[in-house]
Amino acid sequence: MEEILEILEHNSKATADEIAVMLGLPVEEVEAAIKKYETDNVIVGYSTLINWDKTQKEKVTALIEVKVTPQRGLGFDKIADRIYKYPEVTACYLMSGGFDLTVIIEGRTMKEVALFVSEKLAPLESVLSTSTHFVLKKFKDKGTIFEEKTVDRREQIFL
Repeated sequence: MEEILEILEHNSKATADEIAVMLGLPVEEVEAAIKKYETDNVIVGYSTLINWDKTQKEKVTALIEVKVTPQRGLGFDKIADRIYKYPEVTACYLMSGGFDLTVIIEGRTMKEVALFVSEKLAPLESVLSTSTHFVLKKFKDKGTIFEEKTVDRREQIFL
C-alpha cells in the first residue's frame, strides 16, 4: 500500500477515488489505508507548494548550518526540539558531515533572518556556531520544477 503514499507525496490533492482507479483498488480500501496512515502518524500533514516569486509577498528562505554540543543522555534531540519550535523554522534536520543540524527558516527580509540567527539561534547554550546561506532562487523544490524552460527546436528556414 506504499503506492498510496507515493501518490499522495507527489500530489496531496489526489482523492481516494482517483487513487483507487490508479491502483485498481476499492475506494473503501484506499480510504481505510489513508485513515490508518494518518492515525499512525505516517502521513503527518498535507501541504501546497507555492512559488512565492510569482506573488507580491516578500519572503526570504535561509538554510542555516548549526554545530551544537549534544547533551548527555539526550543527544541532539533536546536542542533540535528547542530550535524547531520557533515559528520561523520550517524544517530542522540532523545531519552527517561537518555540522550537526540544518535549520531552514523563512522571514520577510534578510535582516529579519539575520536577527533570528543572532538573537535567538546563536545564543542558545548548546550552539557552538552557525553558518547562514540565503536561497536566491528556487529551481526545483519537493520534486517540482518551478519554471520549465521550453526550448524552440524548430529550424529556421531562409528563403
